[in-house]
Amino acid sequence: MLTKRPVIALAATALLIGGICTLVHAAMAVPKAYVIAEITVTDAEAYKGYIAAVSLVVARFGGQYRVRGGQTVPLEGEPPSGRIVVIEFESMAVARTFENSAEYAAVAPLRHRAATSRVFLVEGAI
Repeated sequence: MLTKRPVIALAATALLIGGICTLVHAAMAVPKAYVIAEITVTDAEAYKGYIAAVSLVVARFGGQYRVRGGQTVPLEGEPPSGRIVVIEFESMAVARTFENSAEYAAVAPLRHRAATSRVFLVEGAI
């Protein structure tokens, strides 16, 4: 019986350390951020040029498209008037860096000429 105590103590210590590490990791986690846009395309050909240009910029900042057009099913309230785009970034800081970058500023006018839109950033949950 005495020989089992060190093994049990070691196992309990390992569980305690693992739990503490999990809590520390959760406390240090940074929530992802999302660029969400509602876009009504007014010039489809010009908008294709925007898509090609902005995709390169999104990738450069580590963004990943999660929603890009597709079917939208309204459940409550007014339905969106156009397509929905959701781009995921590692954090709000990275999303803001993307939005404020010279690279994005260079391509945004392509969208402004080809569509009307509402665009905003949303911080995700941890």
